[in-house]
Amino acid sequence: MPDTPGSTRPNFLLVVVDDMGFSDLGAFGSEIATPHLDALALAGVRLTDFHSAPACSPTRAMLMTGTDHHLAGIGGMIETTRPDFEGAPGYEGYLNERVVTVTELLRDGGYRTILSGKWHLGDQPEHWPVARGFERSFALLPAAHDHFGREVANPHFPMPMYAEDAQLVTQLPPDFYSSDYFTDRLIGFLEEGHAADDNRPFFAYLPFSAPHYPLQAPDAEIARYRGFYDDGPDVLRDRRLERLRELGLMAADTVPHPVTTAEPGWEEYSDTQKALSAKTMEIYAAMVDRVDQNVGRVIDWLKTKGQFDNTVIVFLSDNGAEGAIAEAMPIYGAGIAQRIRETCDNSLDNLGRPNSYIWYGPRWAQAATAPSRLVKGFTTEGGIRVPAFIHWPAGVERGGVSGVFSTAMDIAPTFLELAGLSHPAPHYQGRTILPLRGRSLWPWLSGKAETVHPNGTSTGWELWGRRAIRLDDWKAVYVPDENGVSRWQLYDLSGDRGEIEDQAAKYPDKLEELLTLWRRYVAETGVVESPISIFDADPSHWQPQ
Repeated sequence: MPDTPGSTRPNFLLVVVDDMGFSDLGAFGSEIATPHLDALALAGVRLTDFHSAPACSPTRAMLMTGTDHHLAGIGGMIETTRPDFEGAPGYEGYLNERVVTVTELLRDGGYRTILSGKWHLGDQPEHWPVARGFERSFALLPAAHDHFGREVANPHFPMPMYAEDAQLVTQLPPDFYSSDYFTDRLIGFLEEGHAADDNRPFFAYLPFSAPHYPLQAPDAEIARYRGFYDDGPDVLRDRRLERLRELGLMAADTVPHPVTTAEPGWEEYSDTQKALSAKTMEIYAAMVDRVDQNVGRVIDWLKTKGQFDNTVIVFLSDNGAEGAIAEAMPIYGAGIAQRIRETCDNSLDNLGRPNSYIWYGPRWAQAATAPSRLVKGFTTEGGIRVPAFIHWPAGVERGGVSGVFSTAMDIAPTFLELAGLSHPAPHYQGRTILPLRGRSLWPWLSGKAETVHPNGTSTGWELWGRRAIRLDDWKAVYVPDENGVSRWQLYDLSGDRGEIEDQAAKYPDKLEELLTLWRRYVAETGVVESPISIFDADPSHWQPQ
């Protein structure tokens, strides 16, 4: 058991949002009303150098296992396959048997384990949450769905795929709205344990599917943001950047990366196009607002039951903001666009309602990821640097803002250490398993260490052929440029958070040092180094429908 202030082991509440940009919470620079999350963030530790994977299911694999997603079975997304992935270890498309989940270990160690929300780590019964350590669960199995519970636009998911424990659920309540219902069920699961006098500590996982597209929210929330975004995404970006500086979340001399897209600028839009685009951002804000309200409901429950002070709350987004990159995917794009035209009402007055299906595009996304470069799907900072905070009244005295480097792989070892449990590698229940690659945050949180990862530690990222390797403040990135040309680039993040000044030509020895570490990362994790990306790299195709 670590040297923690309390006499009992803490509860854990892990809140994950889907596709939220870095500055989308008030405590991170936003104009969106998020008072409940802001209160937690301001009383805890806000992390400005916390990193996910570039997309959702890989990050969730990292969270659940404390290791790299290529090792855990999610080398790509669970929906995507390529001939060169077939049979490759780590590309099974579900959490494989080479890893043990933090949930399984917490359950074995005497914790109640519950989930309500997006799973995205395997859609067959043997891969559902109930098979990976959750005693109670209500899970959205695939990547996304209509937030009102009816799917009309995506031909790949023609019906809602939800599971409660070991049973498939196909009938949802008539008043279903994802953020509300996921919270209802989580509180219900918590209440079950309380009513049964189950005194075990709990691990509660609340992974919202919001604000992932389709952008949908109740009318009342949307109305709160009417007119907020009529000036367009560039004005919003400037406001957010100024607020980041005021809050100490960005150095005053940081140069933001320019917006990268072929989408027309705001001044080129007609009045009708402006109205439609501004409405999409209003709906997005309403979704974030509604998430905050629901987190407030969970916090109220914890306080009412006397569990708030001894609950470790970790909040993060699973990747950077969605810049409509998924709609450029050949496996999805044409089918979704055609289905939307045939079945949805995307008129201005109907946007955000159950039979609409929209997203908000790369300019709004890059307003939220600024000063970082690009968006979800990329290994640049805009794709992998996400808002995150830790709150624990009984244990975390360190407050304010921290630029300590950490990743989603660090959450599982942190929870295990605080629970007084050890990771069992190399064996678990008769099978060989891989060790943790993440490191516990507790030594740093408790003031016993200056960093989470010692200087000289390297960390790699890869998804769909896009690559990155980081060593301290140096980062090498391999991503198609604006002309679709792929090459390694080198950035010094200590003075270039926007990844603007490519230092590859100036420091070839440093680049080679990082590429040596990259090759080691590939060897350790089994990355399939194929030059073929499932995404179309041409930014001219980043056009919202």
